[in-house]
Amino acid sequence: MGNVTSPTAVYTIGGRAFEFGLRTYLMGILNVTPDSFSDGGRFFDQTDAILHAFQMSKDGADIIDVGGESTRPGADVVSVDEELRRVIPVINKVRQKIDVPVSVDTYKSRVALEALKAGASIVNDISGMSFDSEMADVICANNASVILMHIKGTPKDMQMNPQYRDVVSDVCESLAESVEKARKKGIRQIMIDPGIGFGKTVDHNLEIIDRLDEFRRIGVPILIGVSRKSFIGKIIGVPAESRLEGTAAAVTASILHGADIVRVHDIREMRRVSLVADAIRRRGM
Repeated sequence: MGNVTSPTAVYTIGGRAFEFGLRTYLMGILNVTPDSFSDGGRFFDQTDAILHAFQMSKDGADIIDVGGESTRPGADVVSVDEELRRVIPVINKVRQKIDVPVSVDTYKSRVALEALKAGASIVNDISGMSFDSEMADVICANNASVILMHIKGTPKDMQMNPQYRDVVSDVCESLAESVEKARKKGIRQIMIDPGIGFGKTVDHNLEIIDRLDEFRRIGVPILIGVSRKSFIGKIIGVPAESRLEGTAAAVTASILHGADIVRVHDIREMRRVSLVADAIRRRGM
């Protein structure tokens, strides 16, 4: 594999400088939903959600990603009004009380707009801005950063026999097109996410992690979300809440193969994992 390093890029997000290539950044997952695959609605209550955001910040989260709609396989769509009701009060409180940039996990332009007004700095769009034609304009007009994820299909049908010619080449091509679209719209700070578990089999997920460095050719920072995902459960045979060790292994592999940001549930533990993985990956820099 060799010593995989990232080309250095500096983004300003939420008033903080992110120097990609020097270390791996941690994005903490905050699901303000009653039906998350990973935490079963544990933070659906707004007070619990805000307290958890405080804890993630204390544990070392560089970004807090707030989502109000589950995008697990087979998930039903949540209305715009309900998604707004879930996420906007939380984003408001987090930004008032915590000095950590906030990302909103949504593919709906109206939710993105209100979240950015409430203090979010990043739109994390699972569709790569393909589900809502107004998303790119909202992001550009508000000078926000964007995470463009790859998905094959929709959350409702994405795991129904997904097939590729070559999963890495196909996903790279799709993400490169999304990045070009974003650039043409005037969006400057772009990140990509290959979409582990979003229209991929276990083998697809493993191949993406193993060949993650190939996504470097797109020329933007790489985020990856492996935390507690079902492919880990299928390998080690445990439910979502028992996948800490499997997540640690997948995070380590992702960092060694080129991840710039890892999106995780367990900040304290994954910070320790990332420190060791970074020491290996970036030795001699």
